[in-house]
Amino acid sequence: MKWSSVGHPIVGMPSETPTGPHGERFETLSVTHGEEPDLSNGVGDVTSPIHLASTYAVDGIDMDTGLEDLDPDADEFLYTRLSNPTRHAVEKRIAALEGGDHAMAFASGTSAIVAAVMAAVEPGDHVVAFEDLYGGTNTMLKELFRDKLNVAVEFVDATDPEAVRAATTDDTALLWMETPTNPLLRLCDVEEMAAIADEHDALLGVDNTFMGPYFQRPLELGADVVVHSTTKYINGHSDSLGGVAVTSDDEFAQEVGFLQQVGMGNVMAPFDAYMVLRGLKTLPLRMRQHETNAAEVAAYLEAHEQVSAVHYPGLESHPQHDLADEQMDGHGGVLSFELDGDLGDVERFVAALDQFTLAVSLGGVESLVEHPGSMTHSPLPAEERAELGITDSLLRVSVGVEHPKDLLADLERGFEAMEAGSGESVQPSESDAEDEADATGETPTSSETAEAHLDDD
Repeated sequence: MKWSSVGHPIVGMPSETPTGPHGERFETLSVTHGEEPDLSNGVGDVTSPIHLASTYAVDGIDMDTGLEDLDPDADEFLYTRLSNPTRHAVEKRIAALEGGDHAMAFASGTSAIVAAVMAAVEPGDHVVAFEDLYGGTNTMLKELFRDKLNVAVEFVDATDPEAVRAATTDDTALLWMETPTNPLLRLCDVEEMAAIADEHDALLGVDNTFMGPYFQRPLELGADVVVHSTTKYINGHSDSLGGVAVTSDDEFAQEVGFLQQVGMGNVMAPFDAYMVLRGLKTLPLRMRQHETNAAEVAAYLEAHEQVSAVHYPGLESHPQHDLADEQMDGHGGVLSFELDGDLGDVERFVAALDQFTLAVSLGGVESLVEHPGSMTHSPLPAEERAELGITDSLLRVSVGVEHPKDLLADLERGFEAMEAGSGESVQPSESDAEDEADATGETPTSSETAEAHLDDD
């Protein structure tokens, strides 16, 4: 058993098990897979170049070859929307890291989710989804699939497998899960979800963005398709937009591939593919440091008197900590926490931070903080956010790879700003007292003036 710097056990790392086609381990696949030099001319590129060509020359007319017969592994390319050498390298590498046979790279994580869901359902079908999803996915399922495509969508508390089982029927075509969820870091038991899906001949899709393949591989646990926003940990530098869907189901892969290439045409651009290839080379190194830092931040926050709750599966206080250890190889770099205060305290806290940038997204090397109620989950009605437990005092943190002591010092500045601002409007100024005296003819006592200011708040 390995242990983190704050005493939390880390389950066996994926690098312990050879998973590549030639027995390579995770770190090796991250660096080189899909990027083998072509030495046919005597020399070859160590790193895959950016193939920006939109179209490719062919050596003649062939009436017997269809578009579906083109083999990128044999350098058979016709048009970049259909396939591109740089994108193909990304797809091969991520498929290997997730343990899948097929990967399709998209223009964004959202487009990967749309294609995966679209490939699984048709009008009249039923979808069961985790109620605690990224706000954009929640809105997509309701406003696109439910309202426009006549797909019934039912949101349930998937932390309870029995709630999912009760909601799933023979009309259910898809179970859609995030684990951990955004932003409350709730988990679902992927093996249990797979068993429920199998009972009803449904597909199980898992958004694995928060963990990435280094810490969790849902296909190994029974999922049919895994999606990522490659914008996050897979790229890891907050400078590329993309998504990917990975599966070992040949028929399903054909459906997703059709949507990627033809039905929607929302493919990953060559430059983004190059950036993702670059980012993947350091994925294991980054993920280890993200987790180490997040564990320290989580322990610090849990012990702080101005924090009412911390949501991080690496903490023993997390209600699903044991499940996290069972199905994940680590606990990741994202956490959320509740400040013991109101919205004004939250505003003062984030305004005082220097190392944690106030911004949406996650998974980059820099630390970010965001306010779900006004940012990622603002599309949800306030009542729905309240039902999910997304309060105005909730903050989500993507812990970067900076020195942890600098991150803790930055958070301490935030708490100091909270404390300093908690009574800033209690003491009246001399001009306030004089104005009130002019209006009433009497000089108010300091307690009366303070009461008036509190009432104004």
